[in-house]
Amino acid sequence: MAKDSRSALRRRRHERVRRRVHGTAERPRLNVFRSLSHIYAQVIDDDKGTTLVAASTLDSEISGTAESVNKTEQAKLVGALVAERALAHGIKQVVFDRGGYPYHGRVRALAEASRAGGLDF
Repeated sequence: MAKDSRSALRRRRHERVRRRVHGTAERPRLNVFRSLSHIYAQVIDDDKGTTLVAASTLDSEISGTAESVNKTEQAKLVGALVAERALAHGIKQVVFDRGGYPYHGRVRALAEASRAGGLDF
């Protein structure tokens, strides 16, 4: 029997987390996706199936500064940006969805920067 790939294992962990984590209009879900070069964050209302706020290292607001720092610092920038945008839309409370990734490194940096930016989770 063949071993599952890393992405397949992550997908299974994410599905397991998503059984319990659900975003509503009052408390949307802050989802994190991490690729080799970039990190993405979305605030999602699962009842409507819409993305309310999004931020990533590809955003023009932080792409210039993101290129000169390491990936953990980039995640902090993205976390602060998504918190700023969420607060501008009147979103203060979210539920954190780590996307099947371990809660350390870039994922943890993004979460802590979002909390420091004013999000409550």
